[in-house]
This record gives sequence, C-alpha cells and structure tokens, in this order.
Amino acid sequence: MPQSDVTSKPGEIVDDEKLAEEIQRIVATNRGHAGALIRVLQEAQGLFGYLPAPVMRAISREMKVPLSEVNGIVSFYSFFSTVPKGKYVIQVCLGTGCYVKGGQKILHTLKKEFDLEPEEITPDGKFSLENVRCVGCCGLAPVVAIGENVHRRVKPADVKGILSSYK
Repeated sequence: MPQSDVTSKPGEIVDDEKLAEEIQRIVATNRGHAGALIRVLQEAQGLFGYLPAPVMRAISREMKVPLSEVNGIVSFYSFFSTVPKGKYVIQVCLGTGCYVKGGQKILHTLKKEFDLEPEEITPDGKFSLENVRCVGCCGLAPVVAIGENVHRRVKPADVKGILSSYK
C-alpha cells in the first residue's frame, strides 16, 4: 500500500480531512467483500502503522458499525495494535522452547541495555519491543524476530550486534 501524507511521523495524524478521505477510500474498496471490517482495519493499520482512536472512530462511522465492534475486533486479534510501533519491531519469543533456552535473558538485555520495555518504542522511532509466545522455530531457540528476519540461537551478547545491523 502506498504511504499517504496523512501522517508526518509514524503514528502522528496531521489532518482530519485527509484522514477521513483515506478511510473513505479504504472502505469503498472493501465494501461488500467478506470480512470487510477486518480488511479495512488491516489496510488502515498498514497505512498508519497502528490503529489510533481517531482512525477506529472514522472506520466505525464510515462502515456504519458500532465502535464497540471495531474495538472488539482490534482487541481480539493480536495482529492489530492501538499503539505506535517502531520502524523495526523486535519480537522476543517466550514460548516454552525459547524460554527454557534463554529467551527471558534476551528480553532482560533489551530492557537493561536499550531501556526498552515490551509495547514501548525507542525515542527515535527505530525499534519497538514485543513478547510473543511462538515464532514457529522451536528447534532454533531462542529466537528473536525482526520483521521478516528470524535470528536463531541468540545469546544476550548477540543482541547489540543484531540491532546494529538495522539502519
């Protein structure tokens, strides 16, 4: 999806009129399709990087569905986020295999050395951190996923080098 001028920085909405136009466009292209509300939410999140309250209200209004239904879907599916995310989302796996092999130590290193807590974003907007329950790479535990990249058998000492490779 092309980036819009509706946001000036990730998560910062600058113009209510442009916001309304973008939401109208997204709704119009999905109206009548099965699962239209989820599709609209996915596209809006792709555009804005997350789903802030004004975006969810606009979707509710344009689709003529209660805001509680929009909130219900957004809160049910872990894919959706109501908070801004960094350019790179660091996912530390804390599923059983990764936890046993040191996933918690990796999380602690990120907290200690980068002052980054889960669901937070670095001041420069470069990274955000998430705990995840399984990345599907248990045989490579512990793993850290950043975007499409899965870093395997990560040790706490590896974290700084891994993050420095993201510009």
